[in-house]
Amino acid sequence: MTQQGAVLQGYNNELVKCIEDLCMQKEELNKEIQQAKEEKNKLQHEIQVLNEQLECVCENLAQKVASRNELDKILAETEAAYMKILDSSRTLLNVLKKEVGSLKHTPELKTN
Repeated sequence: MTQQGAVLQGYNNELVKCIEDLCMQKEELNKEIQQAKEEKNKLQHEIQVLNEQLECVCENLAQKVASRNELDKILAETEAAYMKILDSSRTLLNVLKKEVGSLKHTPELKTN
């Protein structure tokens, strides 16, 4: 019986050691889980900050694109108006040259 008690005591000691090892593994996993949760929270916060920054940049970009489009429109209108002025000036110059040319051929101007 003493031998059976010794075997049983050996099994018990081995079981206690296995349970202690499992508890240590659990504690290590708990530490790793806690670190992973902290890293997750940190990354989520960084993502939130970056998303807010991205939103601001997108809004700023949209405003700048709208301003540029408005400037493009104004520039196109201004260039078109300027081209009309140039065309009118050319027409006026041509008419004036013709008038001056025809005045030189009139007899009243030649005698003066």
